Amino acid sequence: MRIKLSLLVPALILILVLSACGPSTQTITRTLTVTGNGTVYLTPDIAYIYIGVNTDDTDIAQAVSKNNAQAQALVNALKNAGVATTDIQTSNFSVYSNQKTTDPMTGLAAGYIYSVDNTVYVTVRDLSKLGALLNAAVGAGANNINSITFDVADKTAAQAQARQKAMDNAAALAGELAQTAKVSLGAIQTISYSDNTYSPYYSMGGGGASAPNASVPIQAGQMQVSVSVSVSYAIK
Repeated sequence: MRIKLSLLVPALILILVLSACGPSTQTITRTLTVTGNGTVYLTPDIAYIYIGVNTDDTDIAQAVSKNNAQAQALVNALKNAGVATTDIQTSNFSVYSNQKTTDPMTGLAAGYIYSVDNTVYVTVRDLSKLGALLNAAVGAGANNINSITFDVADKTAAQAQARQKAMDNAAALAGELAQTAKVSLGAIQTISYSDNTYSPYYSMGGGGASAPNASVPIQAGQMQVSVSVSVSYAIK
């Protein structure tokens, strides 16, 4: 009985070794990867802008008092122009000093000038009134206007449309390449995508100029919502 068992063990080992050396049943899926692009153009319907008041005085208390009065006048003017209170947010308040020029007779500093800045971040939801709003702001004492950024409040539908265009573009390109390579497309294996929204902006420099008679000419232009997709197809 012991002799039969010892003969069976080498036989089993031999069978396992032969099965391991047999042909592999694993198949490798060949793929074709393409990149598709889709772009949708939109007209902006909202704008964001920084509007501020800068005040200088040799007395720091006077500088702050003057600035407070001008900043409040600016906020009132924005509200009167139709901007909601919730769309006006203080983004900066700062007080700093600048040394006056040196007295040529004594060689000593002739004192300091104190500067006070108060800037609000404004959301403008009616672009047809943007030029008039800027005029009102300058008329109320604003002398620092920067970085008007245009946007579209809801880009959801445009992004979906751009993704669809990108997928259509990828499918067309894959079909073209497959025909050229004389292969057939199979099922999609992987999909990845990235989107990018370009926002033009318009900027006005600081300065204490009085408000012009006509509204400030503002051109919102267009925005583009772009999507890129990378799609891998099985080929056969």
